[in-house]
Formats: sequence, C-alpha cells, structure tokens
Amino acid sequence: MKSRISENLSEHFRRTGKREIAFAYLQILAGCALGAAAYPAFLVPNSIAPGGLTGIATILNHLFHWPVGIVSLLMNVPLFIIGYRSIGRIFAFRSLAATLLFSLLIDLLPIRPVSTDPLLGTLFGGVVLGIGLGLILRGGATTGGTDMIARIVHRKMPHLSVGMFLFAIDFLVVLAAAAFIGTEQALYAFICIYVCSKVIDAVMMGFSGNKACFIMSQRWERITARLMDEVGRGVTHLNARGAYSGREQPVVLCVAARQEVMSVKRIVREEDEKAFLFITDAHEALGEGFSRLDSED
Repeated sequence: MKSRISENLSEHFRRTGKREIAFAYLQILAGCALGAAAYPAFLVPNSIAPGGLTGIATILNHLFHWPVGIVSLLMNVPLFIIGYRSIGRIFAFRSLAATLLFSLLIDLLPIRPVSTDPLLGTLFGGVVLGIGLGLILRGGATTGGTDMIARIVHRKMPHLSVGMFLFAIDFLVVLAAAAFIGTEQALYAFICIYVCSKVIDAVMMGFSGNKACFIMSQRWERITARLMDEVGRGVTHLNARGAYSGREQPVVLCVAARQEVMSVKRIVREEDEKAFLFITDAHEALGEGFSRLDSED
C-alpha cells in the first residue's frame, strides 16, 4: 500500500508544477495557523463549540479540561484511516497533514484569550476560523474527519447528501453544547457556524468586486464599440431571441471591475435610454485583463 501511495504522490508532483504545489501548501499552512488561533483566542474561552469534531473537543474541554487539539486529533486520525479511500489519496494526504498541523497548533500556539465577551468571541472566532478553513480548502485539503464519515455514509445511502449529513452532525454537536454547556453558548455556536460558513464561501469564491454586465439594446453595435474603446474591456455577444417579438438580437456581455460599472451604465444610458441592463456579481474573473488563469490565488 505504501508503494501505491508513493507512486500516486510522485505522479501528483510530476503533473502539477512546483510553484502551484508550494502555493497550495502555503495556503494550507496559513489556514491551519489562522483557524487554530481562533480556538484559544475566541472560541474556547467562551465555550463556543462550532460543530464538527473540534466542537465535540470543545465540549469535552469545558467538562474535563482536556486539550482541544489533542482530543480532536485522536478522533480525526481513525476516521482518516477508515475513509481515506473515499476521498482520493492525494486529497487524503494533504488533509491528514492539515489535520495534524491544525490540531497541534490549537494547543501549541502561545495565544491568550482576546475577548471573553461571548458575542465578540462568536463573531471574530467565526471570521478567523472561516478564513483559516477557506484557505485550507483552497489548498486542496480539509481538517474534518466528519467529511470522511459523510462520504462513507453517502456511498451506503446515496439519498443522503454529504452536505445534509455534515449539517446534521453540526446540529447534534450544538445540541450537545446546549445540554452540557448552556443554551446561550449553543445559540452563539449557531451564529458562529453561520458566520464561518459565509466567510469560507467568500474565501473560496474570492473577494473580487468584478461585475458581469448584460445589456440588451437595439444599439448594441455602438454600445459594444464604446465599451471596448472607453472602458477598455472585452465584450462578448450572446445569441438571443426575444420571446415576445421573436426578433433575434445579441445580448452584450461585459465583465468589468467595480469602479468601471458606472462608466458602463453611463455609456448604455447615453446610447439607448430604453435599453435593458442587469448586473450580477462575478466572484472570480480569470483571464486577459484580470487575474491569470493559471494562478491559484
């Protein structure tokens, strides 16, 4: 088995550039440090158990003063051994390394409690933990043995989604926190889970303020020319047919930075006051004029 793992790792390093691998592990390292810091700084001092195995470890810390990191590690490692086949060897290797580092840093980081106010601990703990976990996920790893449980259960019961199972585990952990720590701490834990999940999404999807502008106008040719000339952005024409008129007319798509949106709106307004324009968030824009497509940041 060791030889197969080493072969897979060698193939992984051969196919993936050294720069990309180094950046992935740098993200995992930074994510572990940040995520682990959230526990001694905000969560443990306020007895907030934000779901998962570390949430269970936080409850045990409150009851028996057992170290959160070591207890979390002892629960995680057997789950990795059981479920590593369900997530792929490379992902399992990174995740095991992240779990070891994350769990040890919770106990080893020389960080004193930043706030013993439950609300501040909940909000800032959720933000810091979310940034850390988001970076770990961007690096191609995870720190939760519950992921393995969820994937194994999903294989046995396909009708039960991984997300649903993970939510059920978090919910049960928070209920346990209500029973063993207190109702208020459990409510704070729900807030922390929500904040953490939103921050993880932001880190995963990117903090870019780019906008995708869709323009429908009879003066689409003039609008296109001005967008390319004055805004300096590429424009794409999407084939479309009006449902009511039955007339074919291209939809103009232009992805622009946040500060350029007002120029786009001005051009459309000046060319055709009857135009239809809607703007949506483009969480990540990769390629010419934006971030490099081969970049992982």
